[in-house]
Order: sequence, then structure tokens, then C-alpha cells
Amino acid sequence: MGQSTISLNKFLLVLTILSGLLSLGNVDHDRVVGCIEMERKALLNFKQGLKDPSGQLSSWVGEDCCQWRGVQCNHTTGHAVQLKLRNTNSDMDLNGDGEAAMHALGGEINPSLLSLKDLNYLDLSMNDFGEVQIPHFIGSLEKLAYVNLSGAHFGGAIPTSLVNLSRLSYLDLKNVYFQSNERELHWLSGFSSLKYLHLGGWNLTKAAAHWLQTVNSIPSLLELHLPRCSLTDIPLTLPFINFTSLSVLDLSNNGFNTKIPTWLFNLKSLTHLDLGSNNFQGALPEAIANLTSLQKLDLSQNNLENQLPRNLGKLCNLRTLKLCYQQIYR
Repeated sequence: MGQSTISLNKFLLVLTILSGLLSLGNVDHDRVVGCIEMERKALLNFKQGLKDPSGQLSSWVGEDCCQWRGVQCNHTTGHAVQLKLRNTNSDMDLNGDGEAAMHALGGEINPSLLSLKDLNYLDLSMNDFGEVQIPHFIGSLEKLAYVNLSGAHFGGAIPTSLVNLSRLSYLDLKNVYFQSNERELHWLSGFSSLKYLHLGGWNLTKAAAHWLQTVNSIPSLLELHLPRCSLTDIPLTLPFINFTSLSVLDLSNNGFNTKIPTWLFNLKSLTHLDLGSNNFQGALPEAIANLTSLQKLDLSQNNLENQLPRNLGKLCNLRTLKLCYQQIYR
């Protein structure tokens, strides 16, 4: 009996020790690491160069920069991986009364951000940087996969260093007004991993002859947004199509003034197609029925005519169809 009690006690002791060790292992595994001191100082230097009229970065105090507004860290390493500083007031400025401008960040973007070696997400959209050029050093943040600078009043020329961002999958530069090489798109062909591209509002008049050739060199693309880009040339045929995985294509509000190109109907992964306000002419081709994944189709404000294709009913996934201001009949 005594030996049984001793054995049981030993067993319980061993079990307790093992449980303790397992608990320590779990705590260590789930341990949240605070921010890296060098990166905290880098963020403070970045803040110092900014104009922050409404105190958007007032939380940037204290030792743990991972708790600061817009900063997200890797909980295991403590390294800053995301910087989300979009002016969210712009999303609520429905009255256009300038309220969003009062909350916009501005000033200079300090190269101290180069200390954020693991940064993979950068969003400075809808702020006001006074048409300064996108800093060249951004191209040295090699782990960047997401860049959104839309509506942030950048200007100048596109820094050639951006092509160094080999991991870039998301690039939003809509309503960014460049003064020099905005007409050239050859630099885009260097982004072999790019999945999302938005250049809405760019003046691409001088790129009319080669824009599609450049886009066709990015087979990874899933979404392409080129609305209001002053494009006037779109080839009716393509010898081959590389970007066959494209699911969203927005070419609205350009001025193509031609028939709808037949190659569009080979993009069988398309779920959203917006060709509105383009002065497309002629009949809607029956090949539209090839786009069986299509959920949204906008052909409004063109000069299409004649009867709708009878096989349009094959688009079983179609939820939205816009045909207003046409000479189309059933």
C-alpha cells in the first residue's frame, strides 16, 4: 500500500513537472514580442518628418510601437510588417466639404523606413504629400507585396527603383498625377508577381500604342483597372493572351471608338467586365457567351446597336447587366 502511494506520488510529481514544461512551451510559443527598438526609432523619425494636423499619429508614444495606430508587427519576431496610414476620413467625406483634407498626412517621407526590413504592406493612400515624387528608397523595401499610394497627391516621375520590388502583388496608384514618365508603362513588365493593378485617372494618351502589349506581359494579373486613362487605341485581335487568369477588367471612360475586341471573350476567368462610356460601336458579339463566370457586365453609354445575342442567357452567373443609353433591343 505504502509503495503504491509512493509510486502514485512519483507519477503525479512527474506529471506535474511535464505539465509545467508543456505550459512553458506553450507560453513561449504564443509569446507576443514587443517591437524592435531600432524600428521604433525609425518610425519616430518618420513621424517627425510628417505634417499631422489632426493628430492621427498621437498614439505613437511609448515603448511598444506594435501598439501604435497603423503599425502591425509580427508577433513572433516583433518586426513591423505593415504600415496602414490611409486617410480613412476620405471614405466618409460624402459631402465633399473638405473634412478629409483636415485629417490628411503630409510633409516628407523619411528614409528611416528603410530600417523596417520586414515591411510587406504600405498604405499611404488619400493623404496629401503636395505632389512630391514617390521616394526612390521605397524600391529598396524588398519585401513589399502591397503598395497603395492612391489619391495621396504624389507627382514627379515614377522612380525606376520600384521595379526592384519583385514580390509586389498589389499596386494602386490611381489618381496619382505624374508629370513626366506617366506616359510610359514599360516599367510594369518587371513585376512578375503582380496580381492587382490600378492606374485609374492616369493620362496614358502617349501609351496608347503599347499599353496592351505591356499588360499582356504580366501573366499573374487578376485585376486590372484602367478607367479614365485617355486610352483611344485597343487592338481588335491579339496573337496570344498571357493574362488569362484575369478576373476583373475595368476599361471604362476611355475613348476607343471601335468594335468590342474579340480577344476579350477569351478571358474566361472574368467575373467583372466594365466597358462603359467608351463609344464602342456595332453589335454585341455572340462570343460574349464564352464568359460563363461573368457576374457583372457594364456596357452602358456606348454606341452598340442591333439585337442582344440570343445566347446571352448562357451567362448563368450574371448578376448585374448595364446597357443604358444604347440602341440595343431584345
